[in-house]
Amino acid sequence: MLDERGLVVLSEGACFLPSPPLGGEGKGEGGKSMEKGNVRQACFLDVETTGLSARTEEVVELAVCMFDFKRDSGEIIQVVDTYVGLREPGVPISAAAARVHGLRLEDLCGKRLDHGRVEKIIQTADFIVAHNARFDRSFVSKLIPLSEKKQWLCSMSGVDWYGKGFSSRGLQNLLMSHGICTKRAHRAEDDVRAALTLLGKRGHDGRTYFAELLRCITAEAANIAR
Repeated sequence: MLDERGLVVLSEGACFLPSPPLGGEGKGEGGKSMEKGNVRQACFLDVETTGLSARTEEVVELAVCMFDFKRDSGEIIQVVDTYVGLREPGVPISAAAARVHGLRLEDLCGKRLDHGRVEKIIQTADFIVAHNARFDRSFVSKLIPLSEKKQWLCSMSGVDWYGKGFSSRGLQNLLMSHGICTKRAHRAEDDVRAALTLLGKRGHDGRTYFAELLRCITAEAANIAR
């Protein structure tokens, strides 16, 4: 995931990858008591790319996680489906991008995304979340046109991180500030799961960060990522 410049990158294998369930109750016997209409589904999406510009660069890795959440409280309950795929690009990987995600062309030879799986998850979701959604959306819309029919929420700009005292909105710095570590920083699946763990955390007001992000859902919600 490409965030703001000047990020502190977590070292390889530094900590443990957060694992679901993220919010406690699941969809099994214990979840039957939850109000059905209050539990909704969204997906968090992240891409790794050959470079910064969607006009000339391409996706090399895509991860998308479908998750249940409570609409009234913003509590993230659990991850219910995940897809992660690699993709061989038709352009070289820039040196800067390779330093970020560590993927090489030889790692991607013959790899193709399962567009059907990705489309199924996106179609089912109420909306799509990404950290720096403008970046991810610009790439995904070229590969999965269906994504343009969904609302996009940006967890980087849709939460007032600066107002909460954080010096950076970049994902890796926010994860570090909250003691959330990944095995592989700037790899799509690790970043998606870590970002969901972050959004499930509670601020000083006792509400989750995801609850604040949900306030961005309006008739023009898609514009937050443009």
